[in-house]
Amino acid sequence: MSHNDTSNEPAITSYAQAPTRTVAGGGVTYAYRELGPKGGIPVVFFVHLAATLDNWDPRIIDPIAQNRHVITFDNRGVGASTGSVPDSVEEMADDAYTFIKALGFDKIDIFSFSLGGFIAQDLVVKHPELVRKLVLTGTGPRGGKDIAKVVATTYWDILRASLTRSDPKEFLFFNRNATGKPAARAFVQRLQERTVDRDADIKVRAFQTQLKAIQKFGRSAPADLSKITQPTLIANGDNDRMVPSVLSEDLHRRIKGSELVIYPDSGHGGIFQFHDKFAPVAVDFLAR
Repeated sequence: MSHNDTSNEPAITSYAQAPTRTVAGGGVTYAYRELGPKGGIPVVFFVHLAATLDNWDPRIIDPIAQNRHVITFDNRGVGASTGSVPDSVEEMADDAYTFIKALGFDKIDIFSFSLGGFIAQDLVVKHPELVRKLVLTGTGPRGGKDIAKVVATTYWDILRASLTRSDPKEFLFFNRNATGKPAARAFVQRLQERTVDRDADIKVRAFQTQLKAIQKFGRSAPADLSKITQPTLIANGDNDRMVPSVLSEDLHRRIKGSELVIYPDSGHGGIFQFHDKFAPVAVDFLAR
């Protein structure tokens, strides 16, 4: 194991303070951050399209890290991780497996959002023994209706954001109404709470390759999600323009015994808009 053992130090429970570390696996050096008390089964966070280590909402991570070992990481070719971005979600899942094994873990819980949820599904179908519990937010199944349209929606919202000099996530993740706009601004501000050792932004080519992988995932034959027997929590807003909210319901139907939470008057980033309600739900689910 090539990461530093810091078990004698007091646990860091603020994501803004979590040091960035690296671990090598499969010819790639993965950048990651960890926080919370060590020991037990870690909660590994699978991030969204174009995202780096700096894109996780501390209001979701910090409550989970109060009592759990939390790990976030950069996918291959993104942020501070080396290598090039794969053009398929399957390969991204293989990379995640390599990363987890490089850290020496045989059992994890997964918290995933958006593209991270696609990767998490592929990983758990291929390596069911690795995963104890699964949280799927703002996501949908392989071959899900309109997932392939994410590309057009993304480019359109990037254009809209550039015209108003705002962060594209304000358009992609939140409704453009009286509740969504302030929630969007608050979310973007929270992502700036970390002021030191920030990650590098994703490069344009890497971003385009991720979009290609999402398009392939959306156009693929469905996976057999009846294979997923792990306790699963599914959450979204009721108006997700990126990964349509009906796909959360589709996942819920196909994953036996799963729990579904849909937040009103919110979009793709519903869990961030309603972080004060969702974080305790996630903490409780992961603690059971």
